[in-house]
Formats: sequence, C-alpha cells, structure tokens
Amino acid sequence: MKPIFDVAVIQRALHSPMQWCVILIGIFVTMSVALDNLMLALILLGALPSMGSILRIVSWHPVARAAIMLFTMLFIAMFYGKTPLHEAFSILGKYVDLMFVPIFIYFLSEEKMRHRARYAFLFAMGITLFLSYLVDFRILSVMSWMSQFTEVKNPVIFYSHITQNNLMAFAIFLALLECRDAIDRMKQIAWCMFAAFGTVNVLFMVQGRTGYMILVALLTWFAWTSLTRYMHNRRRKWGLQQGALLGFGLVMMLSVTYYSSARLHERVALVVSEYQAWTPDHGKDTSTGQRLDFYYNTIQIVRDHFPFGIGTGGFPAAYAQQTEHKDVFQTRNPHNEYLMISVQTGLIGLVLLLYLFYMLWRHAPMLPVTLEQDAARGLVLAFILNCLVNSALHDHVDGLFFAFMTAALFAGLKKELRNA
Repeated sequence: MKPIFDVAVIQRALHSPMQWCVILIGIFVTMSVALDNLMLALILLGALPSMGSILRIVSWHPVARAAIMLFTMLFIAMFYGKTPLHEAFSILGKYVDLMFVPIFIYFLSEEKMRHRARYAFLFAMGITLFLSYLVDFRILSVMSWMSQFTEVKNPVIFYSHITQNNLMAFAIFLALLECRDAIDRMKQIAWCMFAAFGTVNVLFMVQGRTGYMILVALLTWFAWTSLTRYMHNRRRKWGLQQGALLGFGLVMMLSVTYYSSARLHERVALVVSEYQAWTPDHGKDTSTGQRLDFYYNTIQIVRDHFPFGIGTGGFPAAYAQQTEHKDVFQTRNPHNEYLMISVQTGLIGLVLLLYLFYMLWRHAPMLPVTLEQDAARGLVLAFILNCLVNSALHDHVDGLFFAFMTAALFAGLKKELRNA
C-alpha cells in the first residue's frame, strides 16, 4: 500500500518554488523586513521535506557547519545566563539567519540559481541607487514609505545610511567583478556605470561611514585580485614592484577623493576629532564617543565573565549594571559583533565566529567560478570590517544578507574539494 504522502514527490514539487523564494530574499533583504521574513517562513516550511539532505550538507560543508556551530553555541548560552528564557530566545532569533545558511546552500546548489541570486541582489540595489539619485536631485520627494532617515542631504531609501552604504559597497564590488568577467562590450559598460554611480553615492551622497571603509577595502581587494589574475594569465610574476605601484595608485586615488569632497572630508575629520576628544565614560555627546564608551565598558564585562560569557541575551542588563552611576549613553548592543558574541558566549563564541570567517576565506579558492572565488573573500573582508563597528550578525538586514550571500557564493563548493 502506497503512503498517502510521498515525501520524495513533495520534495521535488517544492524544490523549484523554494529556489525562487531564496532568490527573492536577494531583493527583499534590501527593501523590506516584512517581506524577507515572509520568505524565510515559506522557505523553512518548504525545506522540511528536504531536511535530511540539508542535514547532510551540514555534515560535510565546512561553511554551513561553521555557521551552525556558532548558532548552536548561542543556543546553549541561553540556558546558563540570568536572562529570562523568553528574552534570551528573542535574542537568539536575531541570529537565526545562521541556521538558514545550509538551507540556502541546498536550494542554490545549481550554478544558474546562484547566478540569479546575485543578480536579484544587484537588481534591488540598482533600484535603490536610482531612487537615491532621484531624491538627491529633488526629482522625487521624501515619502512616507521611505526610511525614517531619508532626507535630501542623506538620500537613503529603505534603511539607515549605515545599512544602505554597507550593501551598496558590496554591490559595487560585485558589479566590478561582473564587468571584469563580461565579454559583451555593452555589459561591461553597464556594469562599469553601475559601479561608478554607486561609488559616488556611497562616498559623496550617503553618510554611512562604515560603507566608506568597506568600499575602500573591497576596491583594494578587487584591484589586487584583478592584477594578480592578469599577471598569472600573462605568465608573469607578481612581485614587489607591481605591488608597490598598486599601493601607490590606490593611495593617490583615495587622497584625491578625500580632498575633493567637502562632505567626505568633514565626516572623516569629525570622527578623528571626536576620537581625540574622547575620555572613558565621557563620550555620550558625540557619535564616536558613544561607541568608544560602548567598547570600553563592554570589554570590562567580557573580562569579568571570562571564558563563558553571561549567556545569550544578557548584554543589556550587564551593560546597565556595568555603567550604573556613570554618565554614559545606554545601549542594547555594543555595535561590535566580536564584543557582542564575546559578552554572551565568552571565548568559545568568539573563536567560533573567527572560525566561521576562516572557513569562508580558506574554502573560497575551491569554488568553481573565478567570480565566486574573489567575491567570497570580498564578503569575508566586508564582514570582518563591518563587525568591528556594528553588531552585524545581530542586526537583521546585515545578518540575513550575510547568510544569503554566503550561500549564493559557497553553494557551488564540491564535496570532494572541501579538504583540498
């Protein structure tokens, strides 16, 4: 007698729709929390019949396994802290995107689907870029559906200036990689124009300073990998002289950019001046001072709860206690993912976070496509920097983007190459 529900049939029927749901994450993650949460719910339900295959991915895929290990540590840390379980579970939910890494990998295993996933993200960022220019040129008025941070002098569209610039910086990097690999002249021009307009948007229009840092790092990485591959194809050695010329060229480009923009110069100079004026626990009046106070007091918490941390969700209470009777700005996260993980899970969690980044970096050269190889290491660089000044995996948009783009790049890793 045949079973009423044939799991294999259901799995095959759901596979293609779930692939498109994952691809849509690439669009919705840049625009709407409600829509990307809807997609996550559908993907989770659609993945249930395929859970056996997804667990096998966790067992052999080094990146998926590292992501699950970090999430598991955060899960365990819910039970040994003083935070009420419902509050700890709420904070754990902010890291649930890590759990979706193997699920996304399963549905993006085909190269054409990975390609579509990256294009979905670039398409969405193209819309964001277009609307940002319309607001900046006063062609489009600031509307109610836009971000609460949107204004003519800061033309963000869907999220804060920090989030938009972080996403745009990576979109520029992907566009440059697409331009480098394109054969058709018109595609090369189109990708180059996207990158140029995006760079102007990040550096001169939107105020997110984290994006400046990420963009500089990714442009440097793009230049390095491109010249390295060029020298390899020409069967020439990439030596000290070529590296020095590249470094000099990048320094000159950055210097010209910095001094040619009053807005960019002003915002960078403001950070420097606020840093120089900061003293511990007296920085609440400036943005930079507040962050330095966050870091200073959070390090004290980490030191006092070494090596296991205070448990998932325990940061707000611990920070309030640490800063009691101090005239500092209160926060629910330290705006630094390394510190956020260390406070909650101690040295073990920090090691697992660094291990995740290491696995990404180590296995990037084993990916089947050159673009994926260079983009994957660019993703690592972007999040290493992002996590220095933001709780990137704790924040919904950055955390989901990390999970999505990790899968869009690493789903092509072959089982037989994982230990190569």
